[in-house]
Amino acid sequence: MLHSASHNVRDTASKIEGYTAKLSAELHDMRETAYFPTARKTFARTFSTTDLARLLKVPESTLRQLTIEGKGPQPERAENNRRTYTVEQVKELRTFLAALRPDEAEELLPQRRNGEKLQVIATANFKGGSSKTTTSIHLAHFLGLQGYRVLCIDLDPQASMTALFGIQPEFDLGENETAYAAIRYDNERRSLADVIRPTYFPGVDLVPGNLELMDFEFDTPSYLTSRNRDDLGLFFERMSNALSHVENRYDIVILDTPPSLGYSTLAALYAATSLIITVHPAMLDVASCNQFLIMISDLSEVLGQFGARFEHDFFRFLLTRVNPNDGPQKYMSGVMRRLFGDDVLVAEALESTAIAGAAVAKKTLYELEAGEVGREALKRAIESADRVNFEILGLVQKVWGRSA
Repeated sequence: MLHSASHNVRDTASKIEGYTAKLSAELHDMRETAYFPTARKTFARTFSTTDLARLLKVPESTLRQLTIEGKGPQPERAENNRRTYTVEQVKELRTFLAALRPDEAEELLPQRRNGEKLQVIATANFKGGSSKTTTSIHLAHFLGLQGYRVLCIDLDPQASMTALFGIQPEFDLGENETAYAAIRYDNERRSLADVIRPTYFPGVDLVPGNLELMDFEFDTPSYLTSRNRDDLGLFFERMSNALSHVENRYDIVILDTPPSLGYSTLAALYAATSLIITVHPAMLDVASCNQFLIMISDLSEVLGQFGARFEHDFFRFLLTRVNPNDGPQKYMSGVMRRLFGDDVLVAEALESTAIAGAAVAKKTLYELEAGEVGREALKRAIESADRVNFEILGLVQKVWGRSA
């Protein structure tokens, strides 16, 4: 409640400021205790020959023969004498095998080819807890393992995606080092290439986010009322135009949008070639999603006056945090499928203790090592994530004109 007495307002503000200072210091101390100041997140998980046979679609006998002959990246021996490969070696093996087997090169190195346009996938929903960021980062890691060049752009001021990549938004980012730097309106603007960071995950780069992204929401109204225009255009065009300068470096871009329908979300929706709307199949979440769709529909009409059109190669709903044994969820899933048909992905992202465990460790399912969570829970969760991601990849390949 707002009070007319100004001292109440000041008290609250100073109290919040004090709490922020305390919590920031505590988080900083916790981080310094857990990691050396110069430490960076790494990909610790290793891959067995069984993993690689499934991932690269080559027989284990071929991998064994390469090791015997000393060809290609050489694996380490685990305690049980099994051969293990690092994630960097998985990437090296793709290149090595592609040269060895030219007929299979396009499958081993599936990067987009001449005439195939950059795919920009936005995950969106303005209700928190819809697994938007989880969906985005799992898709990114999956695509990286499949051999694609991926750029993740964190447009959410809460910066959960950035944190999952091992970057602390409040400590590791200086001023003007987020996506805001590439779409801002003044002479401090930088090229998108300047704020792209390589990550510990081969094939996946990141444009990080933090609270600075809120500035775009504050700046845009005054820019709209001014007569000044620059080469990036109006607010909804800016992300698309910024991306055009780096598109040759990537196959797929993943935009993690904020849980709101502000200017940056609209810029992401316009830049996207495809949309994934994440929805938890519960009554309140589906109702909230409906409000989100109504707002997009209304705003698209307004933006149409500026020449903006929301045209996408594919638009899909993804049911998330699904409990197959939950009656009300099964009912709402049925409602979604009945109303939206093929625009709902067949695969569902199942609720899992493995995902919760991975979140605590600030990892994705694709990073978890055996023993970090229950073996069966991890197996089921990865199978669920793979089904979702293979279906999305199939849609991308269809756009490219490839046989899925």
